[in-house]
Amino acid sequence: MKPAPFDYVAPTTVEDACQVLADAGGGATMLAGGQTLMPLLNLRMSQPFILLDINKIEALKGVSRAQGATRVGPVTRQCEALASAELAAALPVLVEALSHVGHHQTRNRGTIGGSIALGEPAAEMPATAVALGAVIEARSVRGTRQIPAREFYLGPYMNVLEPDELVTAIDYPDWPQGHITLFREVAQRPGDFALVGMVGALALEGGKIARAGIAWFGMGPTPIAAAQAEQALLGQSIDAIDPQAIAELAVADTAPFDDHHASAEYRRTVGRRIFARTLGEALNIRKAA
Repeated sequence: MKPAPFDYVAPTTVEDACQVLADAGGGATMLAGGQTLMPLLNLRMSQPFILLDINKIEALKGVSRAQGATRVGPVTRQCEALASAELAAALPVLVEALSHVGHHQTRNRGTIGGSIALGEPAAEMPATAVALGAVIEARSVRGTRQIPAREFYLGPYMNVLEPDELVTAIDYPDWPQGHITLFREVAQRPGDFALVGMVGALALEGGKIARAGIAWFGMGPTPIAAAQAEQALLGQSIDAIDPQAIAELAVADTAPFDDHHASAEYRRTVGRRIFARTLGEALNIRKAA
């Protein structure tokens, strides 16, 4: 099939893009990487009046430093972020998660902001934003607002953005050097969406957990913070942590479902096991260091 007719606009500034969105009255759809959008257009599951191509806006690209954070432009290609030495040094678990996103062909076009804004429940980037405490900057002609990733998702493919808002940056707050990283996913094939996945980071002070950020993907209608597990870890000595007990708390925060790929019970069982194993292995590596 072919897309329904639409007007194509490719502004070069954020201000012009915001004006197009404001004038469209909800009838515009943004094109960044297009990995999800193009099939939807061709199947006429998406029929915008205006296709707003934001790829020519240089201000939406690249990795930079913000105050106490690493700032990633939403139109930054996944392959570019994967190759960023700055990201690898500051947020190694983000780069590890990126290496599991799709295939190298799709990462050449897919964008960080597009994945986060779409909010695929089984995708790595939305969950990583939740786990690391990212803040999503959204702009419109009405102004700019900062939205914590943990408050961004409302349901499957639903977020709090207004129709006239454009994501202009994702800010990942700094984690201390040498923090513990956590990542594991189970998928039918490399590059497939995860059946179950978890991602996170732990910061230590004096041998105790001073900061914890952990999230699930593929375990509910949105990326889900493992809030009970995070709280239980805080203040714990790494020698005293029981990975299995923490895994039970983490799974208690999930809301998995049955589909043609896996049952909810399978997801709970596998989630519990990969969480305990990943946490245990990470702690053992730190103890041995």
